[in-house]
Amino acid sequence: MTVTYSSKVANATFFSFHRLLLRWKGSIYKLLYREFTLFVVLYTVLSVMYRLILSNYQKRLFEKLSIYCDRYAEQIPVTFVLGFYVTLVVNRWWNQFVNLPWPDRLMFHISSCVQGKDEYGRLLRRTLVRYVNLTSLLIFRSVSTAVCKRFPTMDHVVEAGFMTPEERKVYDNIRSPHLKYWIPAVWFCNLASKARQEGRIQDSMDLQNILNEMNRFRTWCATLFGYDWVGIPLVYTQVVTLAVYTFFFACLIGRQFLDPSRGYQGHDLDLYVPIFTLLQFFFYAGWLKVAEQLINPFGEDDDDFEANWIIDRNLQVSLLAVDEMHMNLPHMTKDMYWNDCDARPPYTLAAADYCIPSFLGSTTDMGSTDRIIPSATEELLPRFQVQHQFLSLSQPFVSVAQISDNEMILNV
Repeated sequence: MTVTYSSKVANATFFSFHRLLLRWKGSIYKLLYREFTLFVVLYTVLSVMYRLILSNYQKRLFEKLSIYCDRYAEQIPVTFVLGFYVTLVVNRWWNQFVNLPWPDRLMFHISSCVQGKDEYGRLLRRTLVRYVNLTSLLIFRSVSTAVCKRFPTMDHVVEAGFMTPEERKVYDNIRSPHLKYWIPAVWFCNLASKARQEGRIQDSMDLQNILNEMNRFRTWCATLFGYDWVGIPLVYTQVVTLAVYTFFFACLIGRQFLDPSRGYQGHDLDLYVPIFTLLQFFFYAGWLKVAEQLINPFGEDDDDFEANWIIDRNLQVSLLAVDEMHMNLPHMTKDMYWNDCDARPPYTLAAADYCIPSFLGSTTDMGSTDRIIPSATEELLPRFQVQHQFLSLSQPFVSVAQISDNEMILNV
């Protein structure tokens, strides 16, 4: 359910980022409005109690408690622990994205190296890429709640066409207490070796390249499994959560506006609404909510990865590449720049401003302005006869032998 807004900020214009503040899906408002409403309600209840319900003696006790909470709440290192935690979560989130398993490199190798346009050759290529997609599906089932809901059992995997009933029996007969996502990868490697023995893969280097790409694909899958297995230490998540909520629990009391007539320091005004405290809650609690959303990108939040879409796309594209597109080439014709040594694609009128000259170096525009050696140089070098010459940056290099002993050319 990734929220994409790149086209809205393609140009840095006035209000380009401000328009994003009005969006709801994937916004901080959608994440935080419940906690923010609860904080406002609790603050209002305490304010009303202080102003209208408590007796004078109780007010004095509440005022002392408020000053105490306000003084010591700032000692909670919210900014430090929260900033470091969010940085760790974002890096972890991005690393999981760059390790998503994409079969494109494998399908290119299979389509070009596994020969045969007959039915067996077609079956061989389609089976290889199906094993690749089955490997990623088994991993996504173990890490993504959305994929697990779509394929809750292996029967659903067979029904969806990722695995045949015969392969299901072989899969079930392999006894292992561990996650068996690696079984289709072993099938892939064995089938590729068989294709080499049968001459369908004509070179051992092609087989090696295919197996190397399969190992790379398996590494991506294992990386996702590792991130799902070993998360951020629970104690760190607990510390950050407690720090944030403890800080704002203290702010409920410590940031109350007290009676200005009592003369407490910093309580000269009674504004009723703690504007900057609410902003502080919005920023800090919003920061924590960002971490909560990104800590597991394979959930069902607005900005989580579209694992089901990845499965659909990978299967459709990979089967298309190794089957219908196998050796199905368009007829070669001469391109429109065949006799043009200076090929320049045209620009539309809207893109005319983007046609710029090539960059030739920062010294290109220095020009060849002639300069005369200043007369002060003659006073500094009385032993030499300085010949005034017009020097140009465009003149060719002069060797040392061309300069006589009684001459010195200074390029000032």
